[in-house]
Amino acid sequence: MSAALPVFPWDTLADAAATARAHPDGIVDLSVGTPVDQVAPVIRTALADASGEPGYPMTAGTAQLRVSAVAALERRYGIIGLPEQAVLPVIGTKELIAWLPTLLGVGADDTVVIPELAYPTYEVGARLVGAQVLAADSLTQLGPQNPAVLYLNSPSNPTGRVLGPDHLRKVVEWARQRGTLVASDECYLGLGWTEQPYSVLHPAVCGGDHTGLLAVHSLSKSSSLAGYRAGFVAGDPAVVAELLAVRKHAGMMVPGPVQAAMVAALDDDEHELAQRDRYARRREVLLGAFGAAGFSVENSEAGLYLWATRGEPCRDTVGWLAGRGILVAPGDFYGPRGADYVRVAITATDDRVMAAAQRLVG
Repeated sequence: MSAALPVFPWDTLADAAATARAHPDGIVDLSVGTPVDQVAPVIRTALADASGEPGYPMTAGTAQLRVSAVAALERRYGIIGLPEQAVLPVIGTKELIAWLPTLLGVGADDTVVIPELAYPTYEVGARLVGAQVLAADSLTQLGPQNPAVLYLNSPSNPTGRVLGPDHLRKVVEWARQRGTLVASDECYLGLGWTEQPYSVLHPAVCGGDHTGLLAVHSLSKSSSLAGYRAGFVAGDPAVVAELLAVRKHAGMMVPGPVQAAMVAALDDDEHELAQRDRYARRREVLLGAFGAAGFSVENSEAGLYLWATRGEPCRDTVGWLAGRGILVAPGDFYGPRGADYVRVAITATDDRVMAAAQRLVG
């Protein structure tokens, strides 16, 4: 099975990383969107307070976690009418995305649609079950296809592109006519900068009907909980129930203390807004510096990345930046259309962001 999987992309950056680390002032690693800011005290306290519980956690999540998730989705993103049983915690959203086709019983005779520029795990999950993978951004590209699963990602990783509600609504209508499940990766939904992102579960998109829709949400970005592996999926109650049934058999349980921490994170908007402000400031610094260095930044309306180009092969750009002690992700990680782009994370600390800016404009 492993022979069918692509090379892990970041393994190909070893030489560029070594070059960047050799910089006299050290590396500025903008290649991965890893949180660097401390977890909020309210979340850490909840984790610690729950750490003495000895029993197995519930795969379905605690009742309080489901209530908090539903309330946060309505309060933060305008998602209404979602029953508590339509929420399921997951062990980080990468895990869910990688195993979703398996959990749904997708097989070799099925097709999975992914964006043309996409987080690599969408394709990996399809390959794990031997399904056909079709990269497409337009419904006209799909022709008479009746895919089993269609992935959406807005705001996009890597480009930061935002799909408006009209676009999303057309996709939902198309998928429902064909019995296709829409899985919307919404990990960056709360990080809109110049455009307002919408959930596929928003009434302006789905008319309040969540049938055939899943929205994948992560607390890694909004609450700096990447190390906690804290995420959840919400949407069609029947599909969520199917996922729950299989996950119970497979022992896919979010640890109890992490569930308690998730409740604290979902109930508290203050820390989320403070984290958003940190990212906004870092984005402005890097956007100005890359522009001054001759880069064109495209899309990047939301999320944690700048999608930038110098009009040359992306690996040349990676090397040019590595020579200045800056490591970024080459656009070809995400598909052939990224061949002339690099993805720049805005998640470094304030001092490392300033260091990158000085190296670019100095």
